[in-house]
Amino acid sequence: MRIGELSKRTGVSPRSLRYYEEQGLLTSARSDAGQRHYSDAEVQRVLLIQQLFAAGMSSRVIASVLPCVDTPSDPAGIQSAFVAMTRERDRINADIAHLVETRDALDVLIKINREHWVELPTASVPVTASA
Repeated sequence: MRIGELSKRTGVSPRSLRYYEEQGLLTSARSDAGQRHYSDAEVQRVLLIQQLFAAGMSSRVIASVLPCVDTPSDPAGIQSAFVAMTRERDRINADIAHLVETRDALDVLIKINREHWVELPTASVPVTASA
């Protein structure tokens, strides 16, 4: 399939697909006219790349993980991918912990602010989405 078809099937822009190729995340065959052609398997690969980007991974980290997908029987590739995935999981866990701390600090400020509003003679308690 050509780049436009891959773009339609994955929801990823042709520009992003070309970027993936530049970064070594995606490969294509070239026609005599130089047009990119992708196999049907590339649809799943692009969707996986999108998931990894959505998880906050950089193209460099994704490139270090994909060999595990490409050659699952290569012990060196598996070990390298395992180290990269473990490092990324640890980074994500640290980000989550930081976000939880930030949310908890905001909850304290919201509580203090709500109590302050109640003490004002003409104010009503502000509406919040949750807390």
